[in-house]
Amino acid sequence: MGRKPKPPEQRMAFFTARASGTSLRKSAVLARISRSTACLWLKQSGGVRPRATKPRPALRLSLDDRESISRGLATSRSLTAIAAELGRPVSTISREVLRNSGQSGYRAAPAERLAVARTRRPRLGKLALDDRLREYVESKLNVCWSPQQISKRLLKEFPDDQRMRVSHETIYTSLFVQAQPGLRAELTAKLRTRRLRRHPQRRVACGGKKSRIPDLVPLKDRPAEADDRKTPVIGNLNVFVK
Repeated sequence: MGRKPKPPEQRMAFFTARASGTSLRKSAVLARISRSTACLWLKQSGGVRPRATKPRPALRLSLDDRESISRGLATSRSLTAIAAELGRPVSTISREVLRNSGQSGYRAAPAERLAVARTRRPRLGKLALDDRLREYVESKLNVCWSPQQISKRLLKEFPDDQRMRVSHETIYTSLFVQAQPGLRAELTAKLRTRRLRRHPQRRVACGGKKSRIPDLVPLKDRPAEADDRKTPVIGNLNVFVK
């Protein structure tokens, strides 16, 4: 029968937690998914946070509608009766059953996956559309340049050509998300980190870079007498200022 697909809100909650630097196990707990599902999502996305999905139009069948169709067919109800229960035209139910029925008949979860796959449009990135830019990036990756170096080098070598511009995040996305056409997957072996997917920036979870000085007081909060002090105190040592 297949597993029931996870709602988009759970997927976005997981990747939002990962983007903030939360560990894999804790991100899975926050999104209320298993660790195996979290690993599968990371593998499929290359560690890159997916784009937010738009709400489904009311005219399209939902997963609950498809489950009602599946239950109705299992109890030998007619398509007319199922359509009346859902408040849909009979032609809509008929097309749905005809398009998404498999060898074992109509099942809600596989039908939902097939319907989502049909509505998903392939999004071509900049590197997939521009052969010249893609060849330049690939040539630099082959000699172990980092995506950051490539992005900055383009500005120097092509200062007047706006088409020869690409961010390092676009390069990473094209490398790690192989569902998106662009750079060859084997070029990931040329990265210095040898990573197979994008890692979250953990400094975001900490609210910025932590200071090594304990109990640090900002300059704006220092007392007024500090302006007239000629002998600043650092720890237990006096440092004289000439």
